[in-house]
Amino acid sequence: MSFNNTQPPPEVQKILEALEKMKGSVLSFILPIAVALGIYTSVYKVGPEEEAVVLRLGKYVNTKGPGLHFKLPFGIDHVDKVNVKALYEEQFGFQTYSRNSRSSILSSRYKEIDRNINYEALMLTGDLNVAEVKWVVQFNISDPFKFKYQAQDPIINVRDVSESIMRRVVGDRTVTEVLTTGRVEISNQARELMQEVLDKYDIGIRIAGIKLQDVNPPKSVQASFNEVNSAKQEQEKMINEAETEYNRIIPEAKGKAKKLISEAQGYAKAIINRAEGDADKFKAIAREYRKAPAITKKRIYLETMENIFSRMENVTIVDDKVKGLLPVFGGGLREK
Repeated sequence: MSFNNTQPPPEVQKILEALEKMKGSVLSFILPIAVALGIYTSVYKVGPEEEAVVLRLGKYVNTKGPGLHFKLPFGIDHVDKVNVKALYEEQFGFQTYSRNSRSSILSSRYKEIDRNINYEALMLTGDLNVAEVKWVVQFNISDPFKFKYQAQDPIINVRDVSESIMRRVVGDRTVTEVLTTGRVEISNQARELMQEVLDKYDIGIRIAGIKLQDVNPPKSVQASFNEVNSAKQEQEKMINEAETEYNRIIPEAKGKAKKLISEAQGYAKAIINRAEGDADKFKAIAREYRKAPAITKKRIYLETMENIFSRMENVTIVDDKVKGLLPVFGGGLREK
């Protein structure tokens, strides 16, 4: 018995004939759709603020910039677009946005983590005080491929590194520095240290800045801290007032002292000059006297008489040899 010549039943034969007739029409219908789908899935556009990471069968191929690009269709090439111009931020110790409103580029796993925001803000300072520090980390994506595939969750890395660095930086300072004068320095140092750690992780993130929002003592001790702070401010005010008064009085006293010293030096110099002049005059007279004693003696006598008579109101000169004159002349000294 041979099966080669066996014919299928009439019903089966009719089905086979119908399928044979439909074969050409099905191909003519599917082929254009497949071509259109292939073209559609092979073209993609990258926005002006984006970069696209291209994977081929799960393996990294390259990164494309803004513009229209082609890839292998039907899911052979996979494209991940990342906004590299946006400035992302993570908040610590407070929250002003809804977790559901965050960009899809950020961690989905983090959205499910219920962090204790109050605990996150409490930090121990170098002088063993507690400060409540709230801050914001702003960052850009510098390498889309590393950001997407180098780490399982880069946002968790950013948060963990930032919290660790901030506790370290705050722990190196006194509570007064943290609450007052050291805020800018804390921000700058934390940014530098955080960038160093993230560079070692090599996850394609660049820290744009760290901003301290609020830095306060814990609410339980805030009233006492405010009293201490007010006392310190009053102390500084009194010190400043004392320094101002010191700066006013001391220069004035120094000026008076310099004036008195200058006057005394001038008086001493005048006395010395006068004494030296008198001495020189006496020496000159002595030299003249040695040369002509009689003449010099007479000249000195006449000069002395002239000086005396010039101080008298009325002067009458009489001959001392004349006798019998009554003292009718009166005279008196007058002030020169």
